[in-house]
Amino acid sequence: MYRPRLVSHGLRRLPQAPRLGIRARGIVTDADADKARNYCLSHVKQGDYDGYLIQRFVPSRVRDTYLALRALNLELVRLPDIVSNPTIGHMRMQFWRESIDKTFAGAPPSEPICILLHQALEGLRARSPSGATASSVKFWIQRFIKTRQRHMDNRPFASLASLEDYGEQTYATLMYATLAALPINSMHMDHLASHVGKAHGIVAVLRGIPVLAAPQQAVRSPDGATQVGRGRDPVLLLPLDVMADANVREEDVFRQGPGAEGFQDAVFTVATRANDHLITARDMLKKLKAGEGPGHDFEHQAEAGHVYDHETDVARDIRRGFGLLLEAVPAQEYLANLEGCNFNPFAVRPGWKLPWRIWQALRKEQI
Repeated sequence: MYRPRLVSHGLRRLPQAPRLGIRARGIVTDADADKARNYCLSHVKQGDYDGYLIQRFVPSRVRDTYLALRALNLELVRLPDIVSNPTIGHMRMQFWRESIDKTFAGAPPSEPICILLHQALEGLRARSPSGATASSVKFWIQRFIKTRQRHMDNRPFASLASLEDYGEQTYATLMYATLAALPINSMHMDHLASHVGKAHGIVAVLRGIPVLAAPQQAVRSPDGATQVGRGRDPVLLLPLDVMADANVREEDVFRQGPGAEGFQDAVFTVATRANDHLITARDMLKKLKAGEGPGHDFEHQAEAGHVYDHETDVARDIRRGFGLLLEAVPAQEYLANLEGCNFNPFAVRPGWKLPWRIWQALRKEQI
């Protein structure tokens, strides 16, 4: 059995969230918010270093929203690895859906993520008293949680298109929620976020291969006497159509790792699709900044959450929301490192240049 060592961007067991005392229903003090912010910041720093770097450059008015959503993403991503059976996992997902409902109703549970999100919503409602933008944020968050629940079983994607849809329903959706919190209701910004989010989702799956393709040992009690759950069987989330075209067999990858027949060809195909989305977003951004059209239609226009009543100032929207588009930089950095390793995800190691590249992208307003 091929047993790769855990890469630094892999899934990590994160500390248990502290219970924060809220003095009365719906009342969150500044001290509560500070504790929640510090927890989420530490949570993201440990489990999502890319997000930790980017949060410094997102607009200050949505930084709490960004941190809360990235911390929520980590909570949901790690659920399949820490629950003893799927039923408990689905119960935990239901808990988060209900917690989000309570948070938007003004009565957040004593969870740091909910408290920080509540604090962010208070600021959003002050900026947009109509409440329409808060409803939009809630819509995207609930869609995100439902998608995470559908993918709890780590089932392989049927096709490359279904993998793209996963990126749209997860990472792009988090970007939509943060844009709504600014608030920015711009078709062009959503269009850019869609391409960047799809690329990010594909890259997340490629990054997870070295972790998920290795079997996970069952968790035991501190004295080693009690086993919790049965551990996780190895899985390979590459799209089945791509694997079939490259003649890749899951069992070969589990046993031989990157030496399996066709494996690196399949990774190349998937990575190319992520890179295509980044190239498209980059070209689109250049055209929009020059006062031109995006060059192609937004495929999700007129879908739920993507209804636009009027045109907006595109240049202003790009300036306000550019920090969120920096999500493209870590994705591009990973793809470049993957290419340098001949599309062997087991050999990719994080580079030290990422903070510099993020700062350069922000300074030049280019992705």
